[in-house]
Parts: sequence; C-alpha cells; structure tokens
Amino acid sequence: PSWVPGAAAGIVSLHFIQKLFFPYFWVDLRYLLKVLVYGLRVEMYRLQGRIVTVLDKFVKLAENQPHKPFLIYEGKVHTYRDVDRRSNRVAQVFLHHGVLKKGDTVALLMSNEPDFIHVWFGLAKLGCVVAFLNFNVRAKSLLHCVSSCDPKMLVVGADLLGSLEEILPNLQKDISVWTMTKECTFPSVHTLLDKIEDASEDPVPVSQRSANNLKSPVLYIFTSGTTGLPKAAVISHMQVLKGAAGLWAFGATAADIIYITLPLYHSAASLLGIGGCIELGATCVLKKKFSASQFWSDCKKYNVTVIQYIGELCRYLCNQPV
Repeated sequence: PSWVPGAAAGIVSLHFIQKLFFPYFWVDLRYLLKVLVYGLRVEMYRLQGRIVTVLDKFVKLAENQPHKPFLIYEGKVHTYRDVDRRSNRVAQVFLHHGVLKKGDTVALLMSNEPDFIHVWFGLAKLGCVVAFLNFNVRAKSLLHCVSSCDPKMLVVGADLLGSLEEILPNLQKDISVWTMTKECTFPSVHTLLDKIEDASEDPVPVSQRSANNLKSPVLYIFTSGTTGLPKAAVISHMQVLKGAAGLWAFGATAADIIYITLPLYHSAASLLGIGGCIELGATCVLKKKFSASQFWSDCKKYNVTVIQYIGELCRYLCNQPV
C-alpha cells in the first residue's frame, strides 16, 4: 500500500529524533515501570492486609542466607545471622528488664558502628519507635532533640559519654538512660554491653514487631538544625520501604558490595543504605567516619561495587592528591 513507505519513514525519523533529543527515553521508561510495579506490589500487600516491613525482610534473609556477610566493619565480617542474633540479644535485654513496651520511643545516640544497627533492630523487634540523634549536636540542642521526641529511654554509645555528661543533669527524670559499656560511673545510668553478652539469642515473639499500619511511625530522623533547633521528621513503615527500594530501582543487585561512609543517623545511610542492602540481600561496608584519604583504598580492599555519596563528598575526593 502507498502509505507503508511514508509510515516507515516516519518511524525511522521518530527513532532518530528520539536518539538525538531523548537519548535516555527507554532507560527512563524502564526505570519508571520498575518503580510503578514495586509501588503496586506494596499497595496490593496493604489492601490484602499483608504488611511486610524492612525488618521482616531482614529476618527472612537471616533465615535464607545466614552466612552471607551483611556488615563489614573495620575488617570484621558480620553475617546476616550474626546481626539477627545480636539484635535478638538487645531485644531480650529490654524485654527481660520490662522497661519498654510496643509503641514506646527510644532515642539512640551512637556513631557509625555495628552496635548502632544491633540496637536499632533490637528495639524495632520490640515494636519501638527509634529516634536517631545527630552525634554532632551537643548541649542545649541535643537536650532539645531528646525532649522533643518524648522518649522513654536514651541509649548512648561508648564514645559519646561526653555528650551524655553535658545533658544528664537536665535530662527528664523519667527517661531511662543506658550506655553501650560494661561499666559506668554516672548515677542512675544502666550499662548495656555486659547485659547483651549474657542475654539469650532467642527471637522475641513476632507479635512484638508486627505493624498494623504501614503509615504508623517507626523512626524519627532529625534535621541538621541550620535554620534553628533541629526538628524531627516522622518516618513511617511505608517511607522506609520506599527508601529501601532506591538501590534496587537503580539497578543494584544482591551481588553488590555497598560502601557507606555517611552517618547512620541520616536517612541516606540508614534508609537508602542499610535498608537498601536489606531490600537487595547485599553486603554493606560500613565506615566509622568518612575519610577522603582512605576512601578508594577501602573500595579496593573490600571489592566495593556501589558507593553512596552526597555532593560535597565527591568534591573532597576530587581535591585529594593523585
């Protein structure tokens, strides 16, 4: 038919126009469809009453791939089973002492280390809402952060006892304070590290962590406080699921090794980084603190395939000597 050559010419022309002006059209379309399918799957779970959280996915991975490295920190490997069992110990300590119940808020002041994740997951297994505190905030601003989220408990890392000492005299008396140490000289402060070592690895009942609504809060993540005192962003189970899907949506796989140097109190490291590793079933290399001089040697040492960054981080790397 006479219209065939014209149609063929039109299709060829569209192809070249797309290649010239919209070179990433098909890549973007595939990405969009991938995200839409994930969103529809989560929505179907919600409509069917099947609420599956990121923590549920982690526990399942600990059963299915117990010996796969989940965290690598300062050369030490922590498998999915290791992290699951140690977080069970944390949950058992607080369950045994009867200081927490489902729905309670716990403020967490810890720097990047495996026990940050152990305590976070342990508290989540009890159904607690965890407030991530910025360890760079001190004195009045830190006290404001603690009081604004109205926690029943404050857990402090061993390297941040100086920050605790500054706020302890003015801390609300009804807040139970625990430190990640075996001994502590502060009055009325409990030690956690010694109790974890003696605790059972048995999992707590699933009913403790089960979520009734994906919109219910699970985390508080604070702003940096550049425009006044820090403010808490309320993070729901749904937002955690969306954040955890980021690495997967951009093409990362279970075979990837992800390098995280950003602070875990920030959503980029905790939700997109740790949550993203869980969504993939991948391995995370966790750094105590970002180091421009050690960055690429760490990537080489641990066979890193994916790095997570904010804009300024790349500038620091580019300014390093060749």
